Amino acid sequence: MQNGKISSFQFLVLVIFFTVGTSILLIPAILTSQVKQDAWIAAIVGLLIGLLFIWLFTFIASWFPKLTYIQINEKVFGKIFGKMISIIVILVAIIYTTVLISYSGIFLITQLYPKTPLVFLNLLMVLIMVMAVRLGLETIARTAEILIFVFLFLFIFLAVSISPQINTENLEPFFQANINPLFKSSLGLAVVTSVNSIFLLLIFPAYVKEVEKARKYFFVGNIIGGIVIVVITLLCIIILGSSTTARQIYPSYTLAKVINIGDFITRIESLMASLWIMGLFFKVSIYFYAATFGLSQILNMKDYRLLTYPLGLIIIVLSGIIFPNIDYQETFTSETTVSISLVIGLFFPLLLVAIYMIRKKKLKKDPDHS
Repeated sequence: MQNGKISSFQFLVLVIFFTVGTSILLIPAILTSQVKQDAWIAAIVGLLIGLLFIWLFTFIASWFPKLTYIQINEKVFGKIFGKMISIIVILVAIIYTTVLISYSGIFLITQLYPKTPLVFLNLLMVLIMVMAVRLGLETIARTAEILIFVFLFLFIFLAVSISPQINTENLEPFFQANINPLFKSSLGLAVVTSVNSIFLLLIFPAYVKEVEKARKYFFVGNIIGGIVIVVITLLCIIILGSSTTARQIYPSYTLAKVINIGDFITRIESLMASLWIMGLFFKVSIYFYAATFGLSQILNMKDYRLLTYPLGLIIIVLSGIIFPNIDYQETFTSETTVSISLVIGLFFPLLLVAIYMIRKKKLKKDPDHS
């Protein structure tokens, strides 16, 4: 089982990477297709909605600071019903791991390596992911701690490099989106960035030092990651325009292509690809860690690493068939994931809160209770 603990700062970094994840490349197109030039407003609203979910998760975690989300389910719901809910959560973690592996393969084969077989690219990413999870949470966290500075430097460099081409007229007219599509798009963003953070409860607070500081960092990391997404969305609109952004599959990658500094620094979209790969790697590693470690707790196994190879093999197979085409990928991202994530990240936690309140007196006698 997982024995070591990560620092509160390392947890902060993991939250930032998890929040940004694949959103830096995909979200601008999804938001602008729904609310056009008001996409940046939707991104801000989505960030604020997401903080409510983070509060819910930290609230639940405070009851049993020594337990993971899987163990909390069994304590509150009982062993049988708790395991049933946890199995659903683990299945979703496996599905989302597969989805991200598919995202990486489709992006790489369409933008960078068109002649490379998709299965090879998926296999390569799965092998790296399995290796990272087998090395343990502490190794993943230390790597993230180093790469966050590279990530932020590249992000700031790209933002500054593209700033001379800003055209604020692309933001006009303001506030044209209706409330319903604006809220729907904001909720969709909150799902990707914050609702899915329910999987971080397999790390926090049981395997994080300085729990109180880490609780604050949970919010701070989500805010920093949200700001990155807001800025990228805003830059896509004011430089490419909302119509062009909505038509692109990877608008922020297209954005990096138009950078031109003195006809010397041009076509540096590979830097944007690097940002995205970093975010995707840590997010997929957290999903896979949650799947393997969570399943090992359900099965009462002593070592979660025994599950990494068989689950990795399943993900390789599924990643080649989960998205028949690029249209299905876009539909799944903008619609299907919202429903699935709200079940595991809103319905189940609220049900847990309700049952906890009913059984509060009995559960407070538990030695693992705060």
